[in-house]
Amino acid sequence: MSRLEFDHVTVRFGAGRAALTAVDQVSLTVPSGQIVGLVGESGSGKSTLARAAVGLVKLQSGRVLLDGRPVPTSGRRPLQMVFQDPNSSLDPRMTVGESIREIIPPSLPAAQRWGEVRRLLDLVHLDPARARAYPSQLSGGQRQRVALARALAGRPEVVIADEITSSLDVSIQGTVLNLVRELQAELGLSILFISHNLAVVRYVAASVAVMYQGRIVESGPTATVLTRPDHPYTRRLVAAIPAGPRSGPAAAAAGDAPPAPASPTTPIRPPDPSAHSPRSLP
Repeated sequence: MSRLEFDHVTVRFGAGRAALTAVDQVSLTVPSGQIVGLVGESGSGKSTLARAAVGLVKLQSGRVLLDGRPVPTSGRRPLQMVFQDPNSSLDPRMTVGESIREIIPPSLPAAQRWGEVRRLLDLVHLDPARARAYPSQLSGGQRQRVALARALAGRPEVVIADEITSSLDVSIQGTVLNLVRELQAELGLSILFISHNLAVVRYVAASVAVMYQGRIVESGPTATVLTRPDHPYTRRLVAAIPAGPRSGPAAAAAGDAPPAPASPTTPIRPPDPSAHSPRSLP
């Protein structure tokens, strides 16, 4: 188990006056062995922050730390990311087993690697015989399970799940959410779970951070943020959670995407850092 920290991370695209700040001085901690939710509308900077963590996006400033040390940029990668579209990580020309096998650390003897593939497929509740299938022969939910197995093949200390249920049917979302909770408990993983949907995050994460226009505008225990939201944007997200039974994963996954905040001419303004101190995660 490891603690993931974003320390005043800033990411910019472009240069000069045309530069776009996608992530602005974000500090966020994923405690060891816990699931932290990160929510916000499309374009808020969530996925850019995730990509910065795994080295797919260059930092303008700040640091990404694992147990207080910079995340390694070569060799074994202790952070693994699961993308919204599993096709981003699955080569259609490779079987499921081959895609998983190539991530398994080379220290494992060759004779044991296929056994590890079968174990990982079983871990995500897929028939190990699926190792011979190609991604096109699987359903969307099955492909996302394979993507999870592939991430776990690298034996990560932290998993970043980026909108992994948003492209799935509601009936499948709850099953994947249950699997995420099960894997976290069984393996003791630290997980940053990214979603635009507070209802989904409520089901899997004990703590949540709300991101808007590249900044964390509110964070804290999920129950507290949902019942006593402090920032106007968070209140809009909470208001978008459907009313009704909320006891099961299917209900948690059934919420629609939250509406865009106001209009381009009247955006919700981020808080002034000197006048507003968002709740901090435990």
